[in-house]
Amino acid sequence: MQFEVEFDDARLMSQLRRMMSAAAQPQTAMREIAALGESSTRLRFRTQAAPDGVAWKKSRKKSGRTLTQAGHLSGSISSRATSSEAAWGVNRIYAAIHQFGGVIKPRAGKALRFRVAGGFVTAKQVTIPARPFLGISKDDRADILHVLRRHYGGGQI
Repeated sequence: MQFEVEFDDARLMSQLRRMMSAAAQPQTAMREIAALGESSTRLRFRTQAAPDGVAWKKSRKKSGRTLTQAGHLSGSISSRATSSEAAWGVNRIYAAIHQFGGVIKPRAGKALRFRVAGGFVTAKQVTIPARPFLGISKDDRADILHVLRRHYGGGQI
């Protein structure tokens, strides 16, 4: 006994072709994800909040805008993508102290001296609070999953 089944479903075949094509060119999805991450990071400088939605501790600047003194940190946000990864971040050496927080102590000498509104301040050390701007929020996660579902043809991810 022999059975033969012929399956002719144009919609399913179209979906399978689309998935195979997308899998052959994953950089398209990675570029979209990198752009989403870059955009979301830029938004955090406007909303003044971390990826988890917690507001950054306010700075003591007259402008009232935290992490935006000259705009160099937010201005350095960029992204890149390859066929296997999506990445975004900043290229400023001082980014880590703002992302994670920490204590700054003088390397040479007994004190730090820096300009603030109205003059100069001298201190033995300065504690910088963490103000995370890099990361993936719940909305970012949903957006990334949406890109992957759309790019790779839906289904459960």
